Amino acid sequence: MTYKEAVDYISTIPKFTSKNKPSHTEKFLEFLGNPQMKLKVLHVAGTNGKGSVCIYLNSMLLSQKKSVGLFTSPHLIKMNERIAINGKQISDKEFADVFNVVYKVVKEMEKDGMSHPTFFEFLFGMALVCFQRNHVEYAILETGLGGRLDATNVIPNPVVSIITSIGMDHMEILGNDIRSIAREKAGIIKENIPVIYADSQEESNYIIEEMAHEKGAPCKKIGKDAYEIQGIKDKHIAFSCTNAYYGTTAWSLYNTAIYQPHNAVLAMEAMRLIMDDQADIEAWRSALCEVQWQGRMEEVLPDVYIDGAHNSSAIQAFLETVSLDEKKNGILFSAVQDKDYERMIACLCKSKNTEFYVVTQIDDKRAADLEVLLQIFRKYTDKPVYKEADPKLALEKVLSMKEDRKVYCLGSLYLAGMMKRRLHDAGF
Repeated sequence: MTYKEAVDYISTIPKFTSKNKPSHTEKFLEFLGNPQMKLKVLHVAGTNGKGSVCIYLNSMLLSQKKSVGLFTSPHLIKMNERIAINGKQISDKEFADVFNVVYKVVKEMEKDGMSHPTFFEFLFGMALVCFQRNHVEYAILETGLGGRLDATNVIPNPVVSIITSIGMDHMEILGNDIRSIAREKAGIIKENIPVIYADSQEESNYIIEEMAHEKGAPCKKIGKDAYEIQGIKDKHIAFSCTNAYYGTTAWSLYNTAIYQPHNAVLAMEAMRLIMDDQADIEAWRSALCEVQWQGRMEEVLPDVYIDGAHNSSAIQAFLETVSLDEKKNGILFSAVQDKDYERMIACLCKSKNTEFYVVTQIDDKRAADLEVLLQIFRKYTDKPVYKEADPKLALEKVLSMKEDRKVYCLGSLYLAGMMKRRLHDAGF
């Protein structure tokens, strides 16, 4: 199949298959020839910050001249974004080539009576085949949902397991309390494999520590006391590490979000573990300073930012960042039905810096109802709230009202992707 046909086929997969058990993924990989066997895997789970930790790991490994495969989700513009080799997303040609390899294997599986891989499984299989074809040494795998039952969790022996901050999200699948969600995320912990995790809250910390102890896995908690923010200047946030291992020189990230140093230190500690005496701290410092991760407090136009915050804990982290800025702002918001968007909106309406809100509707069957979003905003704020069903017109509206304010687009990664596509199509 051509690239377009491959993308169209993968996009239709959710219509004719359902969630498979890990045993199915294992069998799927066997059919593919177990392309994961020679990889040194860094496995990342958590509620917020997974993608950022993955991209920081990728950058630091490349700075040490390692060959690296990166598998993340979701994509914002093109499906190719999910699979990268040595810092570059794979080309349309390679995507189509790898798709055809996996597609052929899937047809053989179906002849043997096995069910079709899910959307995520199929792409995971493609990523592993791609990594094998390119002879990468390290593979960074971001879980799709949860951890315990995620397709990526069939890797039996990663070199390190990393768990980012835990919060309330995907409750209909992972559970309605922090302990349940943490248990699903901590399901990636393997026997005797070291764990690096973010200090989120006592309940999730306890679960992670308990499960690590049960598996005999060395466990290290990274709290906010592991770093100190020095300031934000010229679109960079500077921070220092409290651990003498990293020296006294400030580190810098090409991002203004105050939660990103925590993600960076998580990645740095994992690197310190796997690199051991090969660690090149100065190379890491230079690499991290250049990392740009699209859709994560990304400045797409002057004073216009797209952020992937799509649950209440991510919204809270977003507000902690914008509260440090004296400049007033406007917010463009949308969400999907299965999120606790009322809690998200209630948090956003506490912002003293925000002067107006625009709600829109994402182009997806899971989109939250526009009128419902509008009424919830008006329930929590007396500030102006506008609605515009068409995301393109909604973007034009917030830009026309921008003046000397900053504008933030957030609430859903679907919205982030749609805004990125519209700006791309408009030539920005």
